[in-house]
Amino acid sequence: MSAVHEADGAPAADRVLAIEGTVQGVGFRPYIRRLGGQLGLCGWVRNDRRGVQVRIAGAAATLDVFTARLQAEAPPAARIVLLAWATKETRDAVPAVPAGEFLILESDGAAATRPAAITPDLALCGDCRRELAAPGDRRHGYPFINCTNCGPRYSILEALPYDRPRTTMAAFTMCPSCAREYTTATDRRFHAEPNACPVCGPQLLLTDPTGGAMAGPATAIAGAAEALRAGQIVAVKGVGGFHLLVDATNDEAVTALRRRKHREEKPLAVMFSSIGSLRDEADVSDEEARWLGSPAAPIVLVRRRAGSRLAASVAPGNPYIGALLPPAPLYVLLLAQVGRPVVATSGNLSEEPLCTEDDEARRRLSGIADLFLVHNRTIAHAIDDSVLRPAAGGPVFLRRARGYAPAPLRLPAGAAQVLGDAALLCVGGHLKNTVALATGANVVVSPHIGDLGNPSSLAAFRRTVALLAQLHGARFARVACDAHPDYASTRFAESLGLPIVRVQHHLAHILACLLEHGGGPGRVLGVAWDGTGYGPDGAIWGGEFIVVDRAAGAARRVGHLRPFRLPGGEAAIREPRRSALGLLHTMDVDEPANGGRRFESMAAELGFQSSDRAVLRTLLDRGVQAPVTTSAGRLFDGVAALLGRHERCSFEGQAAMQVEFAATLASGDATPWPMPVIAGSEGRPCQLDWGPLLTGLLRERASHERVVLAARFHATLAAGILAMAKTIGVSDVVLTGGCFQNVRLLSLTTDALRAAGFTVWRHEELPPNDGGIAAGQALGVLWGITDVADGFRAEAGPRF
Repeated sequence: MSAVHEADGAPAADRVLAIEGTVQGVGFRPYIRRLGGQLGLCGWVRNDRRGVQVRIAGAAATLDVFTARLQAEAPPAARIVLLAWATKETRDAVPAVPAGEFLILESDGAAATRPAAITPDLALCGDCRRELAAPGDRRHGYPFINCTNCGPRYSILEALPYDRPRTTMAAFTMCPSCAREYTTATDRRFHAEPNACPVCGPQLLLTDPTGGAMAGPATAIAGAAEALRAGQIVAVKGVGGFHLLVDATNDEAVTALRRRKHREEKPLAVMFSSIGSLRDEADVSDEEARWLGSPAAPIVLVRRRAGSRLAASVAPGNPYIGALLPPAPLYVLLLAQVGRPVVATSGNLSEEPLCTEDDEARRRLSGIADLFLVHNRTIAHAIDDSVLRPAAGGPVFLRRARGYAPAPLRLPAGAAQVLGDAALLCVGGHLKNTVALATGANVVVSPHIGDLGNPSSLAAFRRTVALLAQLHGARFARVACDAHPDYASTRFAESLGLPIVRVQHHLAHILACLLEHGGGPGRVLGVAWDGTGYGPDGAIWGGEFIVVDRAAGAARRVGHLRPFRLPGGEAAIREPRRSALGLLHTMDVDEPANGGRRFESMAAELGFQSSDRAVLRTLLDRGVQAPVTTSAGRLFDGVAALLGRHERCSFEGQAAMQVEFAATLASGDATPWPMPVIAGSEGRPCQLDWGPLLTGLLRERASHERVVLAARFHATLAAGILAMAKTIGVSDVVLTGGCFQNVRLLSLTTDALRAAGFTVWRHEELPPNDGGIAAGQALGVLWGITDVADGFRAEAGPRF
């Protein structure tokens, strides 16, 4: 927790406190008022554009108790990133301490150089859940129940500070009972901005695909539940957008959803009414249960139980279920009436953004959904579900969205001085895009936007940039983007007419992880392994070892995976067997005595016709439409094809996932194949040679089970990373990039490095995939480390 400090020796009996972080919309002001009252202090609290401001008067020792308890006992959804006593000038400019009272004042909406954090949407709390189920409560069965500890926040916010008139709830006038709760300081709904009840709040409507009403507020949920039990697909307007729901135990219904949504094999999330109902279908640890039941209510990957009644088509060939509990009261009520788990997937076509408006949903989802369960509360901003994957040492974020974003991350010391009063816009990458705004001492990373390969996603990206600027009153001084010239985000950055800073893709991955750890140590070896990233040499990077030296203000590529070619370029991403051919061709070229026999024999086994083999061989021989890559992701793909797992993929990372899943079925510890480090000549980077690995795999394919080979492959990669780390000799190692979504690789590598005395840094608050790129771009600009030099040099031992 941040230290409390005084700026200029303020009088101990009268202080003004500035608090920044996630402190609006989480019951923070009522908590401050109660705490001040308990301690017998006089004062006031109010929201401002930076967060929360407090003025208190009392004995110096009591004020110290106040600040200590404030940090230890803040509301569960609050997150304090700065706690500081204001200057004398600030004290002289704010209202005086009221005599004998502790008040909540109207918000101060004046401009500020460091705007307040935007509070994420929060899942239904225990108190509201009990009221929802209590027949005598006036909100019994009301699907929009909330309080200061739960409910919509970001999704209804239109301007800062966060107050009801600046939200979409301004359209609903509170009834006398709700208004009394809202203005009673001792009430749980005191200043709960979405406060409402059946008399004065939002209402449900069940419609057909044309918008024709089928059931009103009293029976809409029952009608939707009946349709789901009958195998129909229902589009439900949730907190941050539409979900498509279908009975998760009905294989025919789930298959129909896949066909209509054009989502052939990618796993579908499943919503369960309770932890108990989930444990009927999956193995769930106590820690996983805590994540599922947290205010963020994310999707958590849990291992499916043998004999589960869930439809096989929910997650074909996948031992895990993406499970979530109802994130809002509407879903609590609906699942109670359905009586079984339901698929709850994003309300869109594959790779498109969420639908948020009723008319838009009917237009875009009319060919998918049979019925629409909607409401009349406007969604200001779409937000998808967050996704976590359990791992040793804490979960891995696969997607950071509802419940977590856009909560701010603290920038390392000195960043505020670099930025001054201006703001830095960071537009991220092309896949799994997020955008970030660095201003003052914080960086705000948007919720997951998605892949920018279609007009709808690009429009959502542009809206998110405009939203961050609007909510924060930002004046962008510069824009940071990826070094790839053809990314849609890069072209957008170029269109703004601002000074542009291009940050190399894999460097941004490493910096994103360092940002999470307050900047981390001054010198690290970053292991950035992913599928694709633009290299300064024009190659497709993705298996990189980069030393970042903050004192030197530089980054140097000291190693990488042995290069190979990808026949057909991007076609290899969708067709892993092409990566296999690229690997085999490289081995044949480097071993002329083999006469190309590996390529020919395996190409036929991988299903290529003789004419296709000839064309692909020509592309590889001539280096035409066959770019060079060092990608670990493509190495995974090639191995997957050689193990017979996937010739073609229907979604990104599918082949690599299957190799990981296969490895988990092997018993005992796996013995790695050799994966030597080849020293670079004339200062060139070292290479991690996958050749012996592939030779061993091909030799043992006939005599070993595929699961054993998959396990040996993972063990070999971990041993190879350790060998490279020992060669480079930097004691702190960062593991980042999409390949480290693979928890087996992450765990094996972490264990091997730590056993050898290295300190390992991994992602804890951002995804290791491209969802963290925007945050890394921010740190790169602020540190002045944005590109990567090439080469390794030894200085008194293995050093960068």
